[in-house]
Amino acid sequence: MNERELVLEALLSITRDGEYSHIVLKNLLDLYQYLDKRERAFITRVVNGTLERMIEIDAVINQFSKVKVNKMKPVIRTILRFSVYQLKYMDSIPDSAVCNEAVKLAAKKGFHNLKGFVNGVLRNISRNLDQITYPDPSDPVSCLSVRESLPEWLVSQWLETYDFDTVQKMGEAFLKADPLSVRFDPQRITKEALMVMLEKEGVTVREIPDTPCGLYLSDFDHLAALSSFRQGYYQVQDVSSMQAALWADPKPGDEIIDVCAAPGGKAIHLAELLSGTGHVEARDLTEYKVGLIRENIERSGLTNIEAVVQDALETDQESVEKADIVIADLPCSGLGVLGKKPDLKLRMTKEAQEELAALQRRILAVVKDYVKPGGKLLYSTCTINRRENEENAQWFAGKYPEFSLVREQQRLPGKDEGDGFYLALFRRRDDE
Repeated sequence: MNERELVLEALLSITRDGEYSHIVLKNLLDLYQYLDKRERAFITRVVNGTLERMIEIDAVINQFSKVKVNKMKPVIRTILRFSVYQLKYMDSIPDSAVCNEAVKLAAKKGFHNLKGFVNGVLRNISRNLDQITYPDPSDPVSCLSVRESLPEWLVSQWLETYDFDTVQKMGEAFLKADPLSVRFDPQRITKEALMVMLEKEGVTVREIPDTPCGLYLSDFDHLAALSSFRQGYYQVQDVSSMQAALWADPKPGDEIIDVCAAPGGKAIHLAELLSGTGHVEARDLTEYKVGLIRENIERSGLTNIEAVVQDALETDQESVEKADIVIADLPCSGLGVLGKKPDLKLRMTKEAQEELAALQRRILAVVKDYVKPGGKLLYSTCTINRRENEENAQWFAGKYPEFSLVREQQRLPGKDEGDGFYLALFRRRDDE
């Protein structure tokens, strides 16, 4: 299969079959490891770009096609979508090539009778790219939905909390291609030495403002191919997520439990901050997720951390009042990481958000018992939703008065460095 056929198969797996984009892309690129760097980059960009811009792309297609997107056959709809993405956002590819390849792919997939339709729609769009119309800001929900490719229900939800400019900046930030952020252990390697090592491997490296233990990496093909990564000098972690361990502020000898830890970035960061003392128990629900944590622990070389299977909804009696710090980075709607997982905005619903908010409360009600008197509980999510964040923190502080809210922060893309991320730090009274 050529690269556009692989793009089609990937997008169908995500949009038609409900598979997750990051898993589909990883499996695809692992399966076709013989592809060169340019082909891999093309597939990744077109798949992710089409998902990121899909709401806008559908609005564009509907302006120039008599048959609306939701009435089209999945294969034809998908070919048109990623072809429009190329026409609008990839200037290096001639419009004629985009149209011709789309027509050939439609025929190859058995839609010979729709070749003329595909060709006509794409030629019409390519000739009129500067004539595309967008909703006016006087209709803020439609305007932001199409321009920033966000579902209308989500735009409405955010506009209840934030002003138009803030929501627009968030949308723009999600559509911006950010480099990969990684965190290293300064006790193991200096920033300068690591930067030299990465640059020798051909990686473009940039420091992260106000984050001494973090770096931005770009212009590499496959992370696992880098010797510096395999040797465990750094962990992939978003800038916002790095704040969790810093907020928890562990002291030498602390016992720490991370109740939903996979893939282990926060737990490993905490173990590093303990400088060989104390103990971190990184937990998750399944052997698969715990396996991911163990892989990262092995690369890190740390000995004061272990990974175990444990359901956060079931009380572990041996852990009651055992932990100086409990990290509860809980399952959430993930709307703070749309730049990394663009299909989330296409699958998430308000109903699912409510279910997740209820699940978070159930987990907090269990894991709070693991905190020692005088200890700390850090609640965090990678989403932007008051129901899952500020309202849950208020509920927790009201329901369990032995815990007091020390501080909280909602980090917003476009305003703060990194993903959208919420943190709430609680301390348990020691005079019970």
